[in-house]
Amino acid sequence: MRGPGLGEIEAWFDDVLSGRTTRDDADRWAMRWLRDDFAGVVELDADQLWALGLLAGIDLPDWPGGEFLHDEDQIRGWRDEVRARRLGAG
Repeated sequence: MRGPGLGEIEAWFDDVLSGRTTRDDADRWAMRWLRDDFAGVVELDADQLWALGLLAGIDLPDWPGGEFLHDEDQIRGWRDEVRARRLGAG
């Protein structure tokens, strides 16, 4: 079984940035691919693991302020890096 492509992961970053999905939903989707029960079942390359790892932490809170640890500019940068790697410029 193959994991999600970089284009699909990039779309999740876009959806978070546009408000079409929540950070929590994106985190849960990414974690589904990274969980131990998929070990040996899902093929993920280094870029997929990297991008899913970023997406999996997208909902981390910044304590004690209650805001998110990663702001939208940082998420935009991650999305852009995923896009660059997908297009072979990374």
